[in-house]
Amino acid sequence: MIAFLFSSAACAFLCLLNLLNLLNLLNLLYFLYLLYFLLLVLAFSRRCASIAFTPFAMDFSFTDDQRLIRDTVRQFMEAEVRPVIRQYEREEKFAAAELRKLGELGCCGMLVPEEWGGGGADTVSYVLMLEEVARVDASIAVALSVTNSVACLPLWKHGTEAQKKKYLPRMARGEMLGAFCLTEPQAGSDSAAIATRATRHGDIYRLNGTKSWVTNGGVAGLYLVYARTGTEPGARGVTAFLVEPAFPGFHLSRYEDKMGLRTSRSAEIVFNDCEVPVGNRLGEEGQGLKIALEALDSGRVGIAAQAVGIAQGALEEAVRYAKQRRAFGQTISEFQAIQWMLADMQTEIEAARGLTYHAACLRDQGARRLGPYASRAKLYAGEMVNRVAYKALQVHGAIGYSRESNIERIYRDARVISIYEGTSEIQRLIIARDLLAPAGQVSVSVPRQAAAPGTTTAKGGR
Repeated sequence: MIAFLFSSAACAFLCLLNLLNLLNLLNLLYFLYLLYFLLLVLAFSRRCASIAFTPFAMDFSFTDDQRLIRDTVRQFMEAEVRPVIRQYEREEKFAAAELRKLGELGCCGMLVPEEWGGGGADTVSYVLMLEEVARVDASIAVALSVTNSVACLPLWKHGTEAQKKKYLPRMARGEMLGAFCLTEPQAGSDSAAIATRATRHGDIYRLNGTKSWVTNGGVAGLYLVYARTGTEPGARGVTAFLVEPAFPGFHLSRYEDKMGLRTSRSAEIVFNDCEVPVGNRLGEEGQGLKIALEALDSGRVGIAAQAVGIAQGALEEAVRYAKQRRAFGQTISEFQAIQWMLADMQTEIEAARGLTYHAACLRDQGARRLGPYASRAKLYAGEMVNRVAYKALQVHGAIGYSRESNIERIYRDARVISIYEGTSEIQRLIIARDLLAPAGQVSVSVPRQAAAPGTTTAKGGR
């Protein structure tokens, strides 16, 4: 009997050992399978340019500071700008007083560190600000976008201590606006084809040429001007300069008579032996186009935010009107055709908002490949806002075609979003080049060469 019990216990023990060994083997196989899957994901993400493998967790919530910025700007725009916007539009009046107040709120130098008078905010806060401004008035939004992204940022990143001390605090506080002078009558999307020339004479450069579609032209206190200093063709030989409107040889030629953004100033600037001190050169000679394209990468995130804001404003106008307008015994919001338009509008806005916030987060994380993400956000948002504005006007019917409605202004303002700071066609080029680039190679933001003939002739400037 004892021998039987002993043998039974031994058998049970051996069975337990075999079971444990089997479990360990299964665990080992499962671990190897997970490792193999992870290696496949890593390999695939390296080969596919559209996938960014990031260790950061996905979090769609805003911080308290971000919500405060959003709500403060929204309250300001509703209280200070919305009551006067129609009058300003009729008079084509530049909103100088409102911009100064927004500067006092910290909206002109949000991305500039606090030591230089800026807000030191993150990019998500910046796009929230632009979205809320554009929701009410796109003209003010573009003035803020230019000052923040393509004036303050290049100066902070590439300026000398003396240059930053002289200009940055004043721009960051909204005491003066910035302007970006890259586009020329014959050079829009093909920015490497600029002809404005800067020739050095001792301690000064003399600039000669014409810049067109200069946002904030005539009201800015500082112009970032890109001119050719070398004989090399294409992107090489372009240099950036900090030009004050009081410099000898600086001339405001004319204002553009635009379809939309009527209260925003877009000017043609002529340089006739304009004298610029050597100390006002931004960066080294030949680095100008690199500085410009780097600024445009960040700027396109802001343009996408403008598009989202304009579209949100259009949707709100359409929803409000659909709930009020009655036809055939009921409000038009009860008709399925109107409901489907509104549903499509909101869905597209949220998709564009997601792309924009993602690009903003990547910039805050110091992503090495911001350009394609900024271009995707700008491309989709820029085309989305035109579709949304079209549907919003369609919901309004005849009244939407009247200058007395807000949607008529929004419809005109939306059209330029897919043109400036790089047309939709240029954004597609950037995205495709990144997608098709060899694994591990970072694509450039455009001028490798001139854009392909027939690609686009629309001006991509500000």
